[in-house]
Parts: sequence; C-alpha cells; structure tokens
Amino acid sequence: MNIRSIAAVLGLPALLLGLVGTAAAAVPTPASSTVKHSVDDGQCDQIRFLSATSANSAKSSKPTAFPARIELPNGFQPEGIAIRGSTAYFGSLVDGDIYAASLRTGRGKVISQGPGTPSVGLKADNRGRLWIAGGPTGTGRVVDIRTGKILKSYSLTGVAPTFVNDVVLSKNAAWFTDTSQPAIYQVPIGRNGKLLTTTRTVPLTGDYVHDPTGFNGNGITLTPDGRALIIVQSSTGFLFKVNPRTGVTKRVDLGATLMTSGDGMLLIGRTLYVVQNFLNQVAVVKLNRTGTKGTLVRTITDPGFDVPTTVAAFGRRLYLPNARFSTPPTATTPYWVTAVRR
Repeated sequence: MNIRSIAAVLGLPALLLGLVGTAAAAVPTPASSTVKHSVDDGQCDQIRFLSATSANSAKSSKPTAFPARIELPNGFQPEGIAIRGSTAYFGSLVDGDIYAASLRTGRGKVISQGPGTPSVGLKADNRGRLWIAGGPTGTGRVVDIRTGKILKSYSLTGVAPTFVNDVVLSKNAAWFTDTSQPAIYQVPIGRNGKLLTTTRTVPLTGDYVHDPTGFNGNGITLTPDGRALIIVQSSTGFLFKVNPRTGVTKRVDLGATLMTSGDGMLLIGRTLYVVQNFLNQVAVVKLNRTGTKGTLVRTITDPGFDVPTTVAAFGRRLYLPNARFSTPPTATTPYWVTAVRR
C-alpha cells in the first residue's frame, strides 16, 4: 500500500505526506465509525457461511456461483487477502477486523474482531491459521480461522517509524516486510507447525538502497526454487532477491521493466503476479528458477479494479481486494473484490 494512503488511514502527521511523490492523491482521514459486521451475518456460520435454511433459500433464488465481484462491508477498507479452500480472508485497515467470504456465494462475515489497529498483508497456512502483518504497530499475529482467536502475537521491532506491510510463509518460518525500515523479520515455526516465541531481524544490504523519503519494501514472496525471498520496492519499482540468512540483496534483472507502484505479489510455479496498485493492473512476470531474472509476459487489467493491493488465487482465477485509496474513506464507502482470469 502507499504511504500517503497509510497516513490517511492512520491519521499520521502531515509531515509524512511531504515525503511522497505524486503517485497518489491525498485521502482524508476516515470516519471514526468502526465496521464490525456485514448484512449477511445472520445467514452465516463460521464454516459454511450458510445455515441449512439459508442454503435452501439460496438454491431457490439461484445465486451466481463464484461471482466475479464480491462485496465487502461498507467502510471496511481492505488491504490483504488470503485464500484457504474456497474461502477468502481479508484484513481491515480501519480496526484490524478479519472478514471471511465464500468464493462460491460471495456471502461472508467478520470472523475475528481486530485489535483496533490495521491488519495489512496476510497469509493462510495449512493448519487453519492466518498470519497477519500489523502495520504501524511493528507487530505480527496469528489467528485461528475457526474460532477467530489470536493464537500468538509477535513484537517484530521496536524501531520507529515502522510499517509491517506483508508476509509470506516458507516451510519453517513466516517472513514480514517493513516499508519504513531496511529490514525483514523472520518468525521461525517449530516442528508440526508449533508457534515459537522467537523472532529475528534481518537487515537488508547489497543492491537494495533504502529511501527514507519514499515507499520501500512492500510485497514479499519466495523464489521459484524456494531458497530465497523476493521483495518489491514500491518507490523504485525494483524487485530484489533476498538471501534469508544474511539479508544480502541482488536486484532481479527485468531488463528495462519496472514494477512501478508494486504492492502484493503471488508466485505460482515460476509465474510471478505483481499487483501495481495505482496503475490498476497486475504484471505477469516469468522468472528463472533461482529468481535472479524475469521477463514481463503481459499485464492484467479489469474495469472492476480500483486500486487493488494484494492478490490470491483459486483455480484459474485471481482475486484482488480494491483498497480505493483515491476515494475518500467513510463509514459508508463501498468496497469489493474483483476476480479475473490468470
């Protein structure tokens, strides 16, 4: 996400606004009203989102299966997305609530009340847990998808300013970016998925140059061979391969191509999808196995895009929440998810 938008969401001092370029328009501070539930709450349960009665009613009304547009609660201000099974999960920049929506029906509900601070990037693991980046709090947390309870909270940094922006999962760790600091954070995961208490700060060195007046490390993913990480620096449009042990970075060779306004990323095989938020498009990049070189194959656009931030896949579709950073946020501002073919 964009730092001007962060300032709008969080009410940061106007000084920060002078640190950004002209990529985005200023967005007023949102109303204090907190989004808590959707209009479909009465029709949802934690697992299926539909009671038996509601399911019969839905069958008779013949709703569109797997709609290309999923409505989110008004005023929700989404940023991150994760998909597990046929359910998508979204974090709110308003108060950190986690909203779950069925991709099959579009119906959803808030499954976890937020801590009153933003939920930014998130990922689902194969144990029914969401890993969530905590933005300006410098924290990450793990939420049980079934119960909505916080299983573990992590203090990733005490350095200010900080904005823990996105997260990716490897076999034995969760990795978080910090847009305001030249570092990434590792949260080791124990045997059988055990949640440990330790964290590690990995300073970024090498080709990466931190810009204290710009917007830095944002989206994060693994390399195709799974041995390293790739981050995008939004302000420069550069991709960097990161050695997870040392923090040494090397710029990914994309030729003359830049990932301008790069935000969330998704790797499927050797195909990397990079969301370019204010450009309202997704860049499709073919990487080599080690992630040192890539070629832009095409870009995906859609009339339903309105500053999409992050991306997740289900079947042959990509799903992107629209943060609408150019639209003044209020308690009644509509938000939605756009599905496109990948």
